[in-house]
Amino acid sequence: MADILNNSKARRDYHILDTFEAGIVLHGTEVKALRAGRGQLSDSFARVENEEVWLYNTHIDEYTFGNIQNHQPKAPRKLLLHKSEIRKLFDLASVKGNAIVPLSFYWKNGKVKVSLGVGKGKVEFDKREDIKKRDSDREIKRATMHHAKGK
Repeated sequence: MADILNNSKARRDYHILDTFEAGIVLHGTEVKALRAGRGQLSDSFARVENEEVWLYNTHIDEYTFGNIQNHQPKAPRKLLLHKSEIRKLFDLASVKGNAIVPLSFYWKNGKVKVSLGVGKGKVEFDKREDIKKRDSDREIKRATMHHAKGK
């Protein structure tokens, strides 16, 4: 599974409670643009509407070698999930404070897949705690590596 796009803001801004793998309906030059790594997930989100899941605000650049049939960069895109997964996603997202965010786009068996996460928004305090924990883990690792090299 080679990542095409990553949403770095998702894990920083949300406590991810559950993840889902979904297919995505792409048109024409969108696949070629993604193959070139031309896209952005930072402000995107998903919604369940009429028992379908839609992805919004995902920017896939226009394909440079495309023609008049080129795609719209920020068009809503339908996600493909089983009915049971859609129901579970709806139940999790309907809780106050939860949101459905795309974590990454990746290739699987020649098809583009989306990793969706249901997350609860973090407050500023949580973000600072995560940074402190990451820094202390890095210091501990650095100290143990230095100690191991010294012997």
